[in-house]
Amino acid sequence: MRLDLADTAVTRSGLSLIQLHDGLWRICRSTGDVLGYVESERTPGGDRFRAKRYLPTQRRFSPVGEFWRFEDAVSCFRF
Repeated sequence: MRLDLADTAVTRSGLSLIQLHDGLWRICRSTGDVLGYVESERTPGGDRFRAKRYLPTQRRFSPVGEFWRFEDAVSCFRF
């Protein structure tokens, strides 16, 4: 999936999505708190999107899941 980086910040359902490069988005609350990241990966079956939630008290990321749709990966961070 090739994305235009000209508009790298998007807001969806109260979340800010900041595209860091072609295959990585930072997901934040409207307050600026980082919730996690979504990474894209090309596979023979199509693009996959991996969601990783940031655990601030542990200072690490925890895998949430892999999805076929970017919107599904982002929806993990709404809760």
